[in-house]
Amino acid sequence: MLQIFAQIGRSVINFFREFGQIAILLTQIMRYVPRIHKDRRLVLAEMSIVGNESLPLVILIGAFTGAIAALQATNLFAKFNLIGIARPFIGGSISTVVFTELTPVLTALVIAGRVGGAIAAQLGTMQVSEQIDALEMMAIDKNRYLGMPRVIAALTMMPVLAVFSNLVALIGAYMLTTLKFDFTFNIFFDSIQRFFQVSEILQSLFKSMIFGGVTALVGCHVGFATDGGAEGVGRSTVRAFTISAATILILDAVFGYIF
Repeated sequence: MLQIFAQIGRSVINFFREFGQIAILLTQIMRYVPRIHKDRRLVLAEMSIVGNESLPLVILIGAFTGAIAALQATNLFAKFNLIGIARPFIGGSISTVVFTELTPVLTALVIAGRVGGAIAAQLGTMQVSEQIDALEMMAIDKNRYLGMPRVIAALTMMPVLAVFSNLVALIGAYMLTTLKFDFTFNIFFDSIQRFFQVSEILQSLFKSMIFGGVTALVGCHVGFATDGGAEGVGRSTVRAFTISAATILILDAVFGYIF
């Protein structure tokens, strides 16, 4: 019994220690935000990785997200023979779910797996091969040169990716409702227009920005703390995605309660 409580205590202490380390890393990175214009080439290069190279996967996920949301919504109403009554409201209900929940969370999870893991692997490789030590020997702060561009790129590009994901999700939802329940373009998008609220888009963009920043920050933290050679890099890659995904879901639950 004492061993169980001791293990729980160690886990709690480790959690707060790591949370504090991530918070300290955030403050150190934010110190260099005023000099973004001087490091704009580094930031633009990372924005290309987070944005351009992730866009095809985000569009694919977004299209099927919208189709699945439409499928579940229409099947639910059809189950109770309410599809005729609910037809004018289905487009609006799907758009609300897509904007506020599905697109931000699923896009963030995709980016956590693709970008967060890549950041941890890149920085972890540099750490175990002593490249980061070499930067420090040349008086180059790793938080400015390696951390800040990645965090800023994720913060700025995630809302852009969310916009594309929202658009293709609505297209995917429209195509499914048209094929399965003979919805017309006017019926589907008129419902979205009538029930659309600007706050839903703002919530989607805000969530995406926070999730992107958390993903990059966790990737940097895990990468900088890597040890153990190639095996350690592999562990860091998995660990970065695990922590990022868990944090995204926890934050989404908190946002859902607040908003």
